[in-house]
Amino acid sequence: MPQNKQIKRNNMDSVFKLVNGFTGSLVTVFMGLIPLAILWFVLTGTSVLGFDVVANMTTLLDTLVNGGFIGLVVLVILCSFFTK
Repeated sequence: MPQNKQIKRNNMDSVFKLVNGFTGSLVTVFMGLIPLAILWFVLTGTSVLGFDVVANMTTLLDTLVNGGFIGLVVLVILCSFFTK
């Protein structure tokens, strides 16, 4: 029985590593696409695939600024995600 539990634990560890690797890679791709979408908007004045990145970022920042102390806390948490 203990060996069976060890095999299950190894399988779950590998599944978690796979999911974490996939989501990490997906976030990296999207973080690379955001500057390109902003540059595209600045150069052409049109949105990319129907997503207006500049308007969405402006709305997000406006919400955080008007949020007072909670907005500041959320901003600090968001910044911690993007710094290593």
